[in-house]
Amino acid sequence: MSESSPAARLQQLFEGHRLTPTQRRIAHSMVRRAAEVPFLSSVELAELAGVSQPSVTRFAVALGFDGYPALRRYLRDVAPGPAEPGEGAGERTYNEYQQAVLGEIENLQHLAELLADPGPVERAGRLLAASRPLPVLGLRAASSQARGFGYFAAKVHPDVRVLDEGGSMLHDRIDAARRAGATALICFALPRHPKEVVDALAYAQEQGLTVVSVADSAFAPVARHSDLLIPAAVGTGLAFDTACAPMLLGRVLLEAMCDDLPDAQARLEEFDARAAARGLFVE
Repeated sequence: MSESSPAARLQQLFEGHRLTPTQRRIAHSMVRRAAEVPFLSSVELAELAGVSQPSVTRFAVALGFDGYPALRRYLRDVAPGPAEPGEGAGERTYNEYQQAVLGEIENLQHLAELLADPGPVERAGRLLAASRPLPVLGLRAASSQARGFGYFAAKVHPDVRVLDEGGSMLHDRIDAARRAGATALICFALPRHPKEVVDALAYAQEQGLTVVSVADSAFAPVARHSDLLIPAAVGTGLAFDTACAPMLLGRVLLEAMCDDLPDAQARLEEFDARAAARGLFVE
């Protein structure tokens, strides 16, 4: 996407802000109609996005402006209407879906740069491999990350316990894992961060568990209760966050864990043999 296009400048304005689903809806509508937005009233923008006028005002405040009039003045300066004929000719533009994909590619590139130092991942692999059992925590948006990690980890680790449901039993399950010999816990923490996850990690540390966290930022709320946090950014270009980088980081941690499990390869080969005998998969 052209750095000088109105849509690109709007996208840059929204980056770095944690927006609610309603606010993202407004942002998406603005990107789609980037050339018109600087000249729309708050009521017109609300109608365009299918939200209330007060939502537009709150959106402007969330971006750091005093209100929508201040946001509109800013837009008229940095995201003017259509270019003059011939200006920007040949420059490629991207729709919102393509922008979301490109944003995720950028997140993966940042993760690749982070992994240039393999030390933190290797340390995490050792901690996870040594913990018997291994609790894997992830609630709400992060529950799918925890379940995916737990599914594959169980193929090489003798005792994996996925903690993907909150409630009064959560601390009990952490207690049970600790009594059974757990020494570490891995947590997947994604926006919006449930308070219950932060409380659970604080409790896990109190019980002597070493907490390894995969979070969207090094400054995520779980950071203060993590012994080792490895960040992987989420995509915010769509109405709901996309988590390609956290998922890939989870697979990287699985690889590091396998490196410290001497019987990992034997377990995988045994599973493959049993799956073939049962006709588990369609060839």
